[in-house]
Amino acid sequence: MEIMSNHLPKIDEEKLKFVIELKEKYNAGEISLTDAKKQLKERVKTLKPYEIAYAEQKIMPFVEDECIKENIQNMMLLFDEVMDTSRPTELPTDHPIMCYYRENDDMRKLLKEVENLIQFPVIKNQWYELYDKLDLWWKLHLPRKQNQLYSLLEKKGFTRPTTTMWVLDDFVRDELKENRKMLDEGNEEEFIASQTSVAADIIDLIQKEETVLYPTSLAMITAEEFEDMKSGDREIGFTFGKIEGTATNETKKIQVNNSSTNPGGNLAKDLANLLGKYGFNSNSNESSELDVATGKMTLEQINLVFKHLPVDITYVDENEIVKFYSDTAHRVFPRSKNVIGRDVKNCHPRKSVHIVEEIIEKFRKGEQDFVEFWINKPELFIYISYTAVKDENGKFRGILEMMQDCTKIRSLQGSQTLLNWQNENFETKTYDGNNEEIKKEENSAEENSSEIDLDKINGDTYLKDLLKVYPKLKEDLVKISENFKLLQTPLAAIMLPKVTLQKASERGEVELNTLIEKIKLLIKEYKK
Repeated sequence: MEIMSNHLPKIDEEKLKFVIELKEKYNAGEISLTDAKKQLKERVKTLKPYEIAYAEQKIMPFVEDECIKENIQNMMLLFDEVMDTSRPTELPTDHPIMCYYRENDDMRKLLKEVENLIQFPVIKNQWYELYDKLDLWWKLHLPRKQNQLYSLLEKKGFTRPTTTMWVLDDFVRDELKENRKMLDEGNEEEFIASQTSVAADIIDLIQKEETVLYPTSLAMITAEEFEDMKSGDREIGFTFGKIEGTATNETKKIQVNNSSTNPGGNLAKDLANLLGKYGFNSNSNESSELDVATGKMTLEQINLVFKHLPVDITYVDENEIVKFYSDTAHRVFPRSKNVIGRDVKNCHPRKSVHIVEEIIEKFRKGEQDFVEFWINKPELFIYISYTAVKDENGKFRGILEMMQDCTKIRSLQGSQTLLNWQNENFETKTYDGNNEEIKKEENSAEENSSEIDLDKINGDTYLKDLLKVYPKLKEDLVKISENFKLLQTPLAAIMLPKVTLQKASERGEVELNTLIEKIKLLIKEYKK
């Protein structure tokens, strides 16, 4: 069997023996953190992650669930002044290790969504969307690591990941599967209660990967071996998206061979040509016109119409399955493609499901054809309606949901019958019922004589107070973080009163001081 040290720089085993003994004393509470760090500085000076990996493999006895019990936070605190665990900056984006780092970053964002959702009533489809991504993680990230990275390290004598970390991998995998089962079975209280533990265990695992596993892999595995690893990685797949970078010659060759020799590919092409000959055009340009109820439109035009509707619509078929929703820029409540093909009852909190079931039942029996709801809050009015969809024979074919933000519509007064371009560079004219001009005013945000003292902006400053004085900040915050897009939705009116800059920095995933400085720069621009 290969010896691990043969694939590493020269190892000082006496130093590492001292490190392990000190670590065990610290974990046992026999020495304070201050004294332990002082001894490390004096005796060890510097420590590489691969030295810890080697020491644990060579010196520490094997314990199967060791990786589960290992407190990574304690270890990071103990070694933070002598061990560098920063990410490599010189690797290309498609390097296998960089792919792992990117997946971990995406996982952290996903766990923030989990943290946010546990505050609200359970809507199953929202949780299914998150758990579909978490399922991908244990089905792709973990197996790729186990079959690709662990395998190569094992051949070089580093067997600790295979024997200890794999146990933690499986523990987290089983935990996710069990939680998915709770969701399926409707054990909502137990499910929500366990999310904090799930998130903590995933964070623990990825920190252990980044602190020791990845740096040790970079020290032991050659550039050529990593290059060879890429094809196997691609075969298994990546968790949250495709890998940036150019395809290897081997990959290109496979693609060429598939396109020229795969009979299935030729059959699909021949079928497409045959359909096109008889007017059923399936080309990607979507240029064939389709007979709609009162005209002819291409598929592209139909999609554009739905995308630009001033209202949001969702269609649920007669089997209670969500089939379609309009993806408009102004959407009132967020949707994702994950809802397509799912039971509509899973799109609502449990306390509202009985209402959904009653609407479906009444529509299906023909007892009712229409029902409406509205949300009326200060500075916000959302109108929602449900219409029974029936075919020409009166048979129930599903439900059409329509939703519209009517806040502005309700605020309109008098009449406007003349052309008026509403733009901040143009004046807005308001007319009374006799079509006479009664007022002229700039359509830009109302001038506010008060100003914010920039030096007093801090984490406790409320975002609504800044927006009141500098309304353009609402759209410019998106330049700081894409996560601030939510401010463009009607729901912002409900959220804003409670949002401090500290809270905004957490939700926007922007460091607080960075957010404050960027906001100050924007405000200075407004004042020019």
